[in-house]
Amino acid sequence: MLQKSSNPVFSKSTFAPSLTATQQGVMTLQGTINKSIILLLTIIVSASLTWNMVQQGNTSVGGIMMVGLILGFITAMVTIFKKEWSAITAPIYAVFEGLFLGGVSAFVEAAFFASQEPGATTSNGIVFNAVALTFGVFLLMLLLYRNKIIKPTKKFMIGVAAATGAVFLLYLVNMIMGLFGVNMPFLHSNGPIGIGISAVIVVIAALNLILDFKNIEDAVAQGAPKYMEWFGAFGLMVTLVWLYLEMLRLVALLSGRD
Repeated sequence: MLQKSSNPVFSKSTFAPSLTATQQGVMTLQGTINKSIILLLTIIVSASLTWNMVQQGNTSVGGIMMVGLILGFITAMVTIFKKEWSAITAPIYAVFEGLFLGGVSAFVEAAFFASQEPGATTSNGIVFNAVALTFGVFLLMLLLYRNKIIKPTKKFMIGVAAATGAVFLLYLVNMIMGLFGVNMPFLHSNGPIGIGISAVIVVIAALNLILDFKNIEDAVAQGAPKYMEWFGAFGLMVTLVWLYLEMLRLVALLSGRD
């Protein structure tokens, strides 16, 4: 039975079988994996563009990042409500999201090295560590899921959904407060409280991967339409991008400690 996910991309009826499945084929696990790889590579290539722009001191990168963020959000919404378009909209989303992620990553990296004392040496930058940790967590969650060490039961699903909702409510309140020039100090602090909150959010994002794996596996078993391979890959990318951003923030906070 298809589990309900806290990822807004997935819902109970998302992968429901339809006449399209018999006309165009059905969703397969290998097909979803292949399309996930395509979307991931698209994000990486797109991110390299704004990353290089920051490295070269291009002043227009900020505008390109905002365009990527806004159009990425719009494309994501279109994909969610028009799942049958996902073969086109999912790659477009990956392009826009990459433009945003590349710029954010480059600016965080630049700020990190600018804060280092002259002569200080570091083995790796923030972005490298965040990327490595993100993929490490992804593989760990996949391993835990495949070996049934973590099972997406109904209680697990409700707990992750509630925690995810609380996180986005926290960010929404912080965004509204930011419009009035006020921020939650503990949310941006590199002290124990700020790092602890960031670590908890990383865990919540990681647990969402378990539900995504379950939804995709159930959809394949139910014979969802072929185009849902793109939609399943898209949903997985949404969670993976969130996990990376939270991991980037956590690594930045840890690196900023004295």
